[in-house]
Amino acid sequence: MDGAGSRGRGRRHRMNGLEMNGLDRGIWLNEPPAHALEHGVLDLTTGPSTDFWRETHYGFTRDSGHHLGLDTSDGFTAQVRVRARFESLYDQAGLMVRLDAERWVKFGVEVSDGRAMAGSVVTDGRSDWATGPFEGDASDFWLRVSLKAGVLRLQISPDGKRWPLLRLCPFPRAERYSVGPMACTPERGGLQVRFSHWSLQPHLGKDLHDLS
Repeated sequence: MDGAGSRGRGRRHRMNGLEMNGLDRGIWLNEPPAHALEHGVLDLTTGPSTDFWRETHYGFTRDSGHHLGLDTSDGFTAQVRVRARFESLYDQAGLMVRLDAERWVKFGVEVSDGRAMAGSVVTDGRSDWATGPFEGDASDFWLRVSLKAGVLRLQISPDGKRWPLLRLCPFPRAERYSVGPMACTPERGGLQVRFSHWSLQPHLGKDLHDLS
């Protein structure tokens, strides 16, 4: 997940409002130039040259992407529906789990090699990118992340009903994490993304091969 620029690094703003689904509790890391939260639906427009990446292959570090983070304890499952019209190289939207600038994961859909890809970047000092073709509708998809006792489970769904595994990996243990929507456009600005059907709940604890 390439990119350039790091405008607004570290800017954090608490959102106002009394939305029903909890996104109103989020704190912005790199607030986007336009965003609105109404009736549990978050709409945002990305700024130019925004990205999250650390060192690997490219040799640079970027911490300029947009992330609306909710503070949570260990042992959680977060889920969201994402709608966007991806157009340009490295356009991306999804979910992020974050400890700090050196330890985080982002995953979702991204444009690479001329098509929409399902991908994840797990970062612990340096970024590890795994990606593959997304066979669903890239303009409308669902994401789920579960984290407990240092085990991270990422899932992507075309319909919010069947949840294939995207990635299973270790992640640093901590008492508190930031989790929530993420979007970046390393090569441009102006990607419009809608996040809805947000939920943050205790870890589901489902069997690894239970795709419900």
